[in-house]
Amino acid sequence: MGKPAAPQEAEDNISRFVLSISGRIQFKVKHLQQIIKKQIIHNPQFCQAKQKAALLELLHELYNFLAIQAGNFECGNPEKLKSKCIPVMEAQEHIANATGSDLAKFEAALTWILSSNKDVGIWLKGEDPSELVTTVDKVVCLESARPRMGVGCRLSRALLTAITNVLIFFWCLAFLWGLLILLKYRWRKLEEEEQAMYEMVKKIIDVVQDHYVDWEQDMERYPYVGILHVRDTLIPPQSRRRMKRVWDRAVEFLASNESRIQTESHRVAGEDMLVWRWTKPSSFSDSER
Repeated sequence: MGKPAAPQEAEDNISRFVLSISGRIQFKVKHLQQIIKKQIIHNPQFCQAKQKAALLELLHELYNFLAIQAGNFECGNPEKLKSKCIPVMEAQEHIANATGSDLAKFEAALTWILSSNKDVGIWLKGEDPSELVTTVDKVVCLESARPRMGVGCRLSRALLTAITNVLIFFWCLAFLWGLLILLKYRWRKLEEEEQAMYEMVKKIIDVVQDHYVDWEQDMERYPYVGILHVRDTLIPPQSRRRMKRVWDRAVEFLASNESRIQTESHRVAGEDMLVWRWTKPSSFSDSER
């Protein structure tokens, strides 16, 4: 009759042992939870580190999102974005879905970007892109400073840039070549004009000298000849407009460089006109004698 009680007693002992162990484990867990709570309450650095980690995670997600959107806009814009600058509400919705962060944490991240002196690769823009945004409530959209593009897009853009640079180079080369041709043409025209001016000066001297010789032989009435008369004699009517510059330069050259021809003003046929008179070189030496 006493033997059946032994298994029951063993089972009771085991139950009491399990309950004792379970109670100790629950006590230690509660004690550990109290210790963690005390560390959190009495150690603000732990909270700050946790908040900083959450902020960095939010900024990292925001940076990736904006970089991808900007890259898509640069590479064909498959999502039909109006701009690389993503509206602030759209960015906030993405962050809420991706990280579970609420509006307060999102605004805290924007405030950190505004107050930070570091280049985080995110631009905060207002209604006027040229104005500097200083407060979160004025932020209208966010834009990535470093668009993230795929390999194919980068290669196509690099190829396009290289082709554009080559075209610009050849355009500049053609422009310089054309400018050189134009300058050579201009120099040749100036040389031709200079030569034509000297030839005109020679013709004028011959006409004025011949007129003076004719006057000495009583073949001309006056010892001088009108300047316009000489022009009309040397230049045909159809060429006077084209030769005007050559003629003016020849007249100026004679006035300043030719001592054998004097420019005078005489009244001829009731009108005052400028004339040229030939001066004999021997007259000065004769007066000295």
